[in-house]
Amino acid sequence: MGQCFASLLPHHSGSARAATSLGSVEESSGNSVVFPGVETRHLKEFTFADLKAATKSFRSEALLGEGGFGKVYKGWLDAKTLTPTKAGSGMMVAVKKLKSQSTQGLREWQSEINFLGMISHPNLVKLLGYCCEDAEFLLVYEFMPKGSLENHLFWRNTNVEPLSWDTRLKIATGAARGLAFLHTSEKQIIYRDFKAANILLDEDYNPKISDFGLAKLGPPIGDSHVTTRIMGTHGYAAPEYIATGHLYIKSDVYGFGVVLLEMLTGLRALDRTRPTGQENLVEWIKLSLSDKANLKHIMDEKIEGQYSTKAAFKTAQLILKCLENNPKPRPHMKDVVETLESIQAIDVRRKECKRRKFATKLNLQ
Repeated sequence: MGQCFASLLPHHSGSARAATSLGSVEESSGNSVVFPGVETRHLKEFTFADLKAATKSFRSEALLGEGGFGKVYKGWLDAKTLTPTKAGSGMMVAVKKLKSQSTQGLREWQSEINFLGMISHPNLVKLLGYCCEDAEFLLVYEFMPKGSLENHLFWRNTNVEPLSWDTRLKIATGAARGLAFLHTSEKQIIYRDFKAANILLDEDYNPKISDFGLAKLGPPIGDSHVTTRIMGTHGYAAPEYIATGHLYIKSDVYGFGVVLLEMLTGLRALDRTRPTGQENLVEWIKLSLSDKANLKHIMDEKIEGQYSTKAAFKTAQLILKCLENNPKPRPHMKDVVETLESIQAIDVRRKECKRRKFATKLNLQ
């Protein structure tokens, strides 16, 4: 893997596996975490020339977006060999290019490879490979054509249909399955940065959790939490994490509750342009979630008439459970999945009932 990796990896004397394993840097202590058996050989090691060709020299027309890590470009690769192809042929990929001189970005680059090199799930974005050449650090992912959940909820694009109630439930359920998988994997994983911007959607609006730069291994057996430097996104981070730096598996559940509240209301978790007292969505809306009669006034008007009162109230109750100030009473993500599936079933039965009534009406005419 060249000198580039040699300078990044922790020392493992006498370990043959060390040459193909990456360490995830612990930002609070400087210690490295290595998963035994995590290898990058099933990921493609791209040359910088490969990715320059795939993105047409990272030209501005190929730019998909930009975040704290760096810029993300659209590229084209052969589906079998993963070699660069002409634009419009082969398969489209997303190429994330690290900003130069970004220490935190380098840690996140390592973490992405460490975690996504270890795990695979239909509701986690797929990492295809990486590039580590001189001062260039890049990651290559499957392309998600519908973009992020954040864009669909909050961008005012008249050419894009608002997400329906059914689609929102589908996205929420799939994302919950992804988190449940992380929490119940052999080595528990705390995602730490669950937010609408990190939920990407494929052509059929199936969600995939992306951006594992801040993910951490869960607490050792017998411990309830990991103590770490506070990182993440304002408005989504759990109160116990902000207050103490103690990170629990159920800290992710709080973040999920915030995103589900965004999907219910169509409002951002944090918006400084809202009136005083309404900037923080959870603080503003939380008490209204328990009022069944008032619930319709906080629901996103773009989904009016698409849901049953029962389904909406059950969703609101689930959000309240996820947003408990204390992590202990929050539900496990596998229970969240089951609840969301039961809410979906409510609407399926409602639609079937309406269909039968309509059919009966036609027969009587």
